[in-house]
Amino acid sequence: MQSQISKFWIRFTTLGVALLSLLFLFRLYNLQVVNHDSFEDLSSRQQYSLYSNNQNRGSIIFKYRNGDDFFAATNKTGYTLEINPQIIKNPEDTYNILSSIIELNQDDYFQKANKEDDNSEILTKRIDIKTAEKILDLDLQGVILSKEKWRFYPGKELAAQVLGFQSYKGDSTEIEGRYGLERYYDDILSIDDSSVFKNFFVEIFSGIEKNFESEDLEGSLISTIEPNVQTFTEEVIYQVEEKWSSKRTGAIVMNPNTGEIYAMALNPSFDVNEFSMEDSVSIFNNDLVEGIYEMGSIIKPLTVAIGLDTNTITSETTYDDKGFLTLNTETIYNYDKRGRGVVNMQEVLNQSLNTGVAFIASEVGNKVFSDYMKRLIGDKSGIDLPNEVNPQVANLDSPRDIEHATASYGHGIAMSPVQVIRGLAALGNGGELVSPHIIKSVKYDLGEEKNKAPKKKERIFKESTSEEISRMLTRVVDEALMNGTVALPNYSIAAKTGTALVTDQVDGGYYDDRYLHTFFGYFPSYDPQFIILLYTIEPKDVLYASHTLTTPFMDLVKYLINYYEIEPDR
Repeated sequence: MQSQISKFWIRFTTLGVALLSLLFLFRLYNLQVVNHDSFEDLSSRQQYSLYSNNQNRGSIIFKYRNGDDFFAATNKTGYTLEINPQIIKNPEDTYNILSSIIELNQDDYFQKANKEDDNSEILTKRIDIKTAEKILDLDLQGVILSKEKWRFYPGKELAAQVLGFQSYKGDSTEIEGRYGLERYYDDILSIDDSSVFKNFFVEIFSGIEKNFESEDLEGSLISTIEPNVQTFTEEVIYQVEEKWSSKRTGAIVMNPNTGEIYAMALNPSFDVNEFSMEDSVSIFNNDLVEGIYEMGSIIKPLTVAIGLDTNTITSETTYDDKGFLTLNTETIYNYDKRGRGVVNMQEVLNQSLNTGVAFIASEVGNKVFSDYMKRLIGDKSGIDLPNEVNPQVANLDSPRDIEHATASYGHGIAMSPVQVIRGLAALGNGGELVSPHIIKSVKYDLGEEKNKAPKKKERIFKESTSEEISRMLTRVVDEALMNGTVALPNYSIAAKTGTALVTDQVDGGYYDDRYLHTFFGYFPSYDPQFIILLYTIEPKDVLYASHTLTTPFMDLVKYLINYYEIEPDR
């Protein structure tokens, strides 16, 4: 009996030692390989006195369609050149030698070199390794090279408002993420190098816990942004800006089934490597998330879908269009103030008739109409970017009919572009609300990669409603958009334009000569892989969105069809 007990304990001890050995090897690999850069950096800190941002920060990685990585935000390594005025014996000789290798400001150098009561003055930063080696070979007294790291954005302006940047926190020397993903995921991207100095056994056992609680760890972000799609989208909106001298132009390309955002672009933009905090902060803001607009006629398909979903109308339902409608002593008009007589709901979309969607809202009833609209566009999208604005939909709670009538065609209610594309995606994806997002997964510093859990979809429309509104919007492209001249013979496209007056933020009401142009569409119409939203603010010398945004939209459609090799569907 005692022999059996002894054998048990021998086996138990052997197993325990084996497990501890495996754990030891894992932690050794993690510390020597995964955290190699941290050790190397900390080693250099012991050799040099650093005065620069030397934090190790996780990368932001965009993924090409073929799976290759594009490091949109990463760390670059170089050297800071310093001098110790108390040690330099001949400042002039030192200057002549250094300036033969690297460009220096002469006045600045001598001003610093003559500070005899100071033991450290920085001359320049971000010196490449080849130049640093030349300076090191000189072995100059009082000249110090310190290793430094800084944040680097290889794409320059690419997705600038999505990425954000780093800057100093107030007047301190502490660096923090500002704007975009750098801010939203600052806790994950900020890697604490001091962790590698933990007691070895604490490191081992804390590693076990961290592997199960990886949300608390640091690492890199894997984004849904596709670099080529982002680049092409930025080129498209740049051309809009150039042609029409707009105040600002933006675009979103999204998967309507998953909420993954392939491109999010704004113009004007900025080079993330060369920004200045003295620039107007408006250029740093992501208006696709933080801006709020009355979207105009791209809201009309939502109203028609509500009518279809409640069985209030069909595409063949008719009404008598007089060109105007008076409610609560106020009168609304069609865009041209003309009446069409008896027309059906397809023509309401084809000709973008305000009175037609107001008719639908009235037939549905204010409460039911408002409940649908609030679920579609009455809340934040939850996108993983900072400062998402709240939509302004208080008019949907009004007891008056006029506010519901104007809301039916996108006036009197306002929301951000990302909020409206979320609602519009439900038209084509079978009737469900998805969650727009920029980050697909996190690659933690310990080596584990974890996908973000998708949020549960919310059903708004029946699948039959989605199919019917998609058919109607496809007819808009085939028959009405630029008189059907831009339709593609082998691909179905569902789309709608919008033209809205810009609100006067000072005196209230609307400007009579300033417009917001919008355009949305998805394709293929009955199994959409992409939904696109475009908008441009105050374009000059042009009235309608069909003139400013149809060509950019179709350029994007054709690019995506070719790039993703989408099969024809008709």
